[in-house]
Amino acid sequence: MSLMVGWLALFSGAAAHAEQEPLRVCADPVNPPLSDRQEDGFENRIARLFADELDREIEYTWFPQRIGFLRNTLKSKDPDTGRYKCDIVMGVPAGYELAATTKPYYRSTYALVVAKGKGFDDIQSPEQLFDLSDDRKKELKVAMFDRTPGVTWLLRHGLLKQGRSYQSMTGDPNVNTAMTLEKEFAADNINMAIVWGPVGAYLAWKHPQDYVLLPLKSEKGIRFDFAIAMAVRRGDKERQQMLQNLLDRNRDEIVALLKKYRVPLVDKEGNAL
Repeated sequence: MSLMVGWLALFSGAAAHAEQEPLRVCADPVNPPLSDRQEDGFENRIARLFADELDREIEYTWFPQRIGFLRNTLKSKDPDTGRYKCDIVMGVPAGYELAATTKPYYRSTYALVVAKGKGFDDIQSPEQLFDLSDDRKKELKVAMFDRTPGVTWLLRHGLLKQGRSYQSMTGDPNVNTAMTLEKEFAADNINMAIVWGPVGAYLAWKHPQDYVLLPLKSEKGIRFDFAIAMAVRRGDKERQQMLQNLLDRNRDEIVALLKKYRVPLVDKEGNAL
């Protein structure tokens, strides 16, 4: 075997090894319906779709999606190997400044979650709350989360007294917003909630007979809808393009999957799809 042939053989072997490298995903282990350790969330299912197409395994680095998530996952290196712990985040705001993102692969909006059978089954749009009688308004118990546009919306429309305040991020990494809502609805502490659509979708997905999601439309000074993309480290252009190609090829299947999970999808004008 000549020296050149030997080098080509080594190069080919290295390339084949690289192609077999797992799809290394950074994810929250307790964040239904987006992701969980059982890989039942829609982000897990999209990752599986990509891994199957690439004929690769999936390797997860789990960390609660709180402040410091990227620092402890995408941008963190394993002290033993010197490699980054993971390479892909399945859902971030499009154009997120702390990472390189794909084009948006869906746009969702905050939604009003209404519990059925609690006296408000006639509500078919969030704006109907404005015209309720004073007696019916007194019966409203609307979960609102700090630092979210739902608080501003309730204040603007004279419904802040009907709000029940909750923290967007609790100190317990084993409980996320969707799980908190599920518990509070069951205890009859609330009968409605204003929450980011994909999170509220958990209730409609898990209990389809018990909840309805009514998308909220952005108003002047209150933005409800946001585009979501995937992220890699800045400078990782090859992997960024790989993800974009996968998104483009699987767009219809991804949209169908999001709808299966009851995620409220909207266009750039905030109109329901």
